[in-house]
Amino acid sequence: MLRVCDTKEKWVEVGPNESEFTTFILYDKNLMKTQNPSANISHPNIILSTTNIENAFNKMKENGVEVGAIMNMPYGKMFSFKDQDGNDYLLREDK
Repeated sequence: MLRVCDTKEKWVEVGPNESEFTTFILYDKNLMKTQNPSANISHPNIILSTTNIENAFNKMKENGVEVGAIMNMPYGKMFSFKDQDGNDYLLREDK
């Protein structure tokens, strides 16, 4: 499955097929800065998805995962986190 968003917010989303939840997204971080000038665009390039961001945030925090604050963007909520090796990721909410 390949999905290309063709609106003001441009990105490419790649996944195994339409029914799979897991996808990889390629996007221009500068577009985020244009939409929200105070946004920190130094966040990770690997983005994962969840349908319940608050639940995921709370569970990860309870399990000792280093998490950043939940950010509210025009296209949804997200937060960054680190794995056990210190690698950075971003978790976004898909509804």
